[in-house]
Amino acid sequence: MKDGALPARHVFAVALGNAIEFYDFVTYAFFAAQIGRAFFPSDTPGTSLLASLATFGAGFLTRPLGAFVLGRLGDRVGRKPAMIASFTLIGIGVTGLPLIPTYASIGIAAPILAICFRLIQGFALGGEVGPSTAFLMEAAPPLRRGLYISLQATSADLAVMVAGLVGVGLASVLDPAALNSWGWRVALLAGAVIIPFGLLLRRTLGETLQPLHDRPVPTIRSYGRVVVAGLALLASATTTNYLLNYMTTYANSTLGMPARIAFGATAVVGLSGVVCDPLGGWLSDKVGRKPVIIIPWLCLAFAVFPCFMLLERERSTIALYVACAVLACASTLAASSALIAVNESLPHRVRSGAFGIIYALSISIFGGSAQFIVAWLTRLTGNPLAPAYYMIGGVIVGLLAQSLMPESAPIKVGLDSSRRVETS
Repeated sequence: MKDGALPARHVFAVALGNAIEFYDFVTYAFFAAQIGRAFFPSDTPGTSLLASLATFGAGFLTRPLGAFVLGRLGDRVGRKPAMIASFTLIGIGVTGLPLIPTYASIGIAAPILAICFRLIQGFALGGEVGPSTAFLMEAAPPLRRGLYISLQATSADLAVMVAGLVGVGLASVLDPAALNSWGWRVALLAGAVIIPFGLLLRRTLGETLQPLHDRPVPTIRSYGRVVVAGLALLASATTTNYLLNYMTTYANSTLGMPARIAFGATAVVGLSGVVCDPLGGWLSDKVGRKPVIIIPWLCLAFAVFPCFMLLERERSTIALYVACAVLACASTLAASSALIAVNESLPHRVRSGAFGIIYALSISIFGGSAQFIVAWLTRLTGNPLAPAYYMIGGVIVGLLAQSLMPESAPIKVGLDSSRRVETS
């Protein structure tokens, strides 16, 4: 594909996989208690919730495998076929889970099926991000790469906002018994409705993978520093992001706030991301990637404890929404630029697979475990500030990691240097 404006339908088709991932993730997160009671009944308080969160985390185990298989497919065969394969598997995963009968109906088969569908979905999502992000970067005009790639994160946060609104709506119109029985299934299935349309749109995409022309594939030595720094950088970004998406469960289960108010936290986080993701991408095109990573994360580091302390003391709607908005704005400004910097620094011939594996490992090790660890720490210590300690640790890791990343924005390194990286 030649440089120029990418058709809106193509951007939508590519970003849709990321949107489905986060819609499903957030919906599962704030219905974790209901899912736990359906598939993992227990008489011990908190055990069903922990089992449900652990099952969600199981899906992260297969992400690296999916990134390796489908990411390499994107580097060898093409970005488009890899994206079609991953989206098909995503559809199987997101549709299957909410259709499983309860433990009371089919016994041990219920949790087994739940884990199987999470593993399938994890494999698919692991293979989705590498080819799709590589496609957006390669199809975008060089001086607008940041904005185009940030649309991946924007679609995710729009999905987060929609998931929060769906949760608020269901909690407002259904009584607790209906919400526990079948309301959560409706919320999850809503995300599966768009799968057929996404597949049709992806079939219309062009291809951005360039012919090899007998050039050797870059060795890991040539971009090993980017891999190590990128892993730490994305681990930080995913930790803070996933903890923000946990705020609904935290507000409801830890702070004892009503479900309809707690669900609103997810909508606030999503709305903040919808505004700040493209803003971060646009700013990174203008001033470089590194400043738009460093400054927001410094602000986040100073804001974490005051926000959680205010929330723990007040436990009010205003405190919850203000804390979520402040933390989410700082987090998403930096996170979108981090994704851009890592992807842009990788050679073209390994970009899909390498970025997919970096992202999958950071998500699997840190993102997938964040909710479970925070829930366990909160229960163990009885300290409602446990998420704040975990989040600040992630921010510190990210600030250290960005110092190892090169500045990759064309506005800083020049178009010629940027093109050499892209075609290497």
